[in-house]
Amino acid sequence: MAKKNVILCGFMGCGKSTIGGLLAKKIGSAFIDLDRYIEKQEQKTVAQIFADSGEAYFRDLERQASQALSAKSGLVIAAGGGTLTFPENVAAFKRSGRIVLLDVPVEVVARRLQHDTTRPLLNRPDKDTAMRELYDKRLPLYQAAADITVDASRSPLQVCLDIISSL
Repeated sequence: MAKKNVILCGFMGCGKSTIGGLLAKKIGSAFIDLDRYIEKQEQKTVAQIFADSGEAYFRDLERQASQALSAKSGLVIAAGGGTLTFPENVAAFKRSGRIVLLDVPVEVVARRLQHDTTRPLLNRPDKDTAMRELYDKRLPLYQAAADITVDASRSPLQVCLDIISSL
């Protein structure tokens, strides 16, 4: 039987990319960051895609990438912050593996993203307010999608060990 995928979800800044790379090494899987996957296909950054073509276009690319990656097995996938807010992406990933929510309090996210200017949805004057509103909107969707929830406010190594013991 093919090895199931592990799909990491959570709000931007929760550690999906960092933990995903470490987890993949620990369990002997390939790691794919969904945003980097899309950037490579489009030969543009996520910010450039948003600026040039808008969020709806990016979300369509994200849906296509979710379908393509869920057809593979044995991957650790860091889903984008908005990926699992769409039911069709959740369904695709649930067919191919386990969805793990990296749960981090909004205060920790705010501290981690304090100087980050690369995230299109937060690149605005009211960054803190926008982040909290988006977090409050997305968290219940992440919780509904997740098969496993881990506290990701701790060290990446400890989070990986928690994920491994939960799988």
